[in-house]
Amino acid sequence: MNVFADIRALVMTCLDTLEAAGTLPGGLNRSAITVEPPRDAAHGDMATNAAMVLAKPAKMNPRAIAEALAAELGKDARITVAEVAGPGFLNMRLEAAVWGGLIGHVLTSSVAYGRSDLGKGQKMMVEYVSANPTGPLHVGHTRGAVFGDALASLLDYAGYDVTREYYINDGGAQVDVLARSVYLRYLEAHGQEVAFEDGTYPGDYLIPVGQALKDKVGDAYVGKGEQFWLEDVREYATDAMMDLIRADLASLGIEMDSFYSEKSLYGSGRIEDAIQTLDQKGLIYRGTLEPPKGKMPEDWEPREQTLFKSTAYGDDVDRPVKKSDGAWTYFAPDIAYHYDKVERGFDALIDVFGADHGGYVKRMKAAVAALSDEKVPLDIKLTQLVKLFKDGAPFKMSKRAGTFVTLRDVVDQVGSDVTRFHMLTRKNDAPLDFDFDKVTEQSKDNPVFYVQYAHARINSVLRKAEVAVDDATLAGADMSLAAHEAELKVAKALAEWPRLVEIAAKGHEPHRIAFYLYDLASEFHGLWNRGNDDTSLRFLQEGDKATTQAKIALIRAVQVVLASGLGILGVTPAEEMR
Repeated sequence: MNVFADIRALVMTCLDTLEAAGTLPGGLNRSAITVEPPRDAAHGDMATNAAMVLAKPAKMNPRAIAEALAAELGKDARITVAEVAGPGFLNMRLEAAVWGGLIGHVLTSSVAYGRSDLGKGQKMMVEYVSANPTGPLHVGHTRGAVFGDALASLLDYAGYDVTREYYINDGGAQVDVLARSVYLRYLEAHGQEVAFEDGTYPGDYLIPVGQALKDKVGDAYVGKGEQFWLEDVREYATDAMMDLIRADLASLGIEMDSFYSEKSLYGSGRIEDAIQTLDQKGLIYRGTLEPPKGKMPEDWEPREQTLFKSTAYGDDVDRPVKKSDGAWTYFAPDIAYHYDKVERGFDALIDVFGADHGGYVKRMKAAVAALSDEKVPLDIKLTQLVKLFKDGAPFKMSKRAGTFVTLRDVVDQVGSDVTRFHMLTRKNDAPLDFDFDKVTEQSKDNPVFYVQYAHARINSVLRKAEVAVDDATLAGADMSLAAHEAELKVAKALAEWPRLVEIAAKGHEPHRIAFYLYDLASEFHGLWNRGNDDTSLRFLQEGDKATTQAKIALIRAVQVVLASGLGILGVTPAEEMR
């Protein structure tokens, strides 16, 4: 049950009637017609822009259309008032029975309430985290990991067939640096003094890796040149780092469906195939790029390179795929990887990148558009920086990591649930402050506490109730006994859940779920507080079983939706507060 969708369907039926009567011309495009909450709740429960949308193509005054539509809407038993506002907007008030019926539907549907078939089973790939396998995940990765995982869950909830994938950047020079750093720890495990030069990874997390390598191969690599050990240590170190990264992700409750190795693209012909596909489309050529704008680098000189004509698909400049010396650029394997995604039959792709990859957005979208003949959309979401604070000051660096605060540092401080929820309290492209004191304080100003407290508070009411509180019994409660304005306001907030899910899924914006949960929790806590002054609003009405069950049905429906929303965010609902 989606009350907004139901009333929109009613609007369409009424428009059919007006067309049949000749009041409106037929064949008008209605796709832009919406039914949504009015900006000011005092204006009604719902508003439609139908008259404003149809006025121009119908060559009619919008107010005249609105008045005719209002008359038709008023004939439906669900509508108590349909009135025209301004130049032709139409505000509606619904019968209290609509909201009461919604509560029964929520309790009957349980976790299915709000689920959508918006995606219609389309195959969606969400690639996120994809950090270099050179160390533990840091706090910047944490935000991308949480955002990507919540987005994948949201899309699944909205009816998409979602695959979560991690792209292992194990094909570049940084993995050679990792191997050399592990080799130093390996020598250290043999009792040698070592020095970490600039560019190596000095973090303590490599100490056990070096020791484990010693346990595996003994002194086989001691005193040997790189040609004897680099490839083996590179593979060993990458596997060890990916085990560490998997454990980091698991601490946040994140499990990938697949991991894809960049290294697997080299020597397999896949890069060549992708570039050849672009070449066959007339999009690869030899050329020289214009010098970079702004300050000219001292070592810049024009070089003929192999270029991808990405400007044909909206990019600012064409992009090199092969250097003048014949080596592939970093962009080439990324093209091949996304070509592989297209070839695997995904209907749409989402990449979650850090803010430092903003320059990659247009070129990557251009490549996918070219490779898929513009049939597979790619959305790239950038996650902005996270600033950490504790005791009023910036949080210090992690000794274990050497240069940064790790994901595990954050989770160990506040737990997975708090970390995940707070990472979604800002839109992904807005900077985020993560204050360890504020995210754990028990106040309305802490969103995760406020939402969890609502769920736990409802549990406490259910435990104290002296009536049947199973969902099947509550679904049959007489909701006319819980029809106070304050109670209807809570029901109306519940009605927005299915609509909100679809809006968030369409926009790829899981932060909207966190915002909605906070607003719903606020409505519940507000109703609880009003019961302190008005005993008729208290959830447990002594000696009145029927009214008690109606009021408990309402808040149990709130709990159902809170649990569903928290599930999308990957947060465990609190049964009680400690």
